[in-house]
Amino acid sequence: MAKPLDYAPRPPTPQERLQGEVEDSTEALLEGLTLLRALHDHGVLDVLGKTVRGGEGLSAALLHQLGGAGGTTLLRNVAELGKTLGTLDPREVGLLGHALTTGLNEGARHVAAGRGLGLGEVLALLKDRDVQVALGAIFALLKGMGRALRGAEGDTAPVPNQTEVNR
Repeated sequence: MAKPLDYAPRPPTPQERLQGEVEDSTEALLEGLTLLRALHDHGVLDVLGKTVRGGEGLSAALLHQLGGAGGTTLLRNVAELGKTLGTLDPREVGLLGHALTTGLNEGARHVAAGRGLGLGEVLALLKDRDVQVALGAIFALLKGMGRALRGAEGDTAPVPNQTEVNR
């Protein structure tokens, strides 16, 4: 009678396993290489590399990426935004942020329910205390913005029909 053979196939080498994976993923690898080339050509990989290495040279790399008119405008806008944010009271920002989040959640629930509003419902909502407080805040925001915009234009003359509004 024949004896069974002891045969264990040799495990593939790491190179053989890699070759099999490359063959299975050729299309994905080509797309990945195209993306990698684009990131390299635009300097994004350089900035990411410097970020990972602890930021050495990061500022210079970012400034190089932001070179030109678009980058200068972006930096100026960020600086102006920083100045504006620095003048805001954190408690007020927190309060308004919480109110905005709550309002967005309620609005999302309303949309998800597929509900609309008719004219009668809108008029009824004007009696709701929460709606009155929110509208008051919105109109105060608009009034303050208008005052600042008129001041920026040097416009101190009264607006036509303003006396009607102020009575």
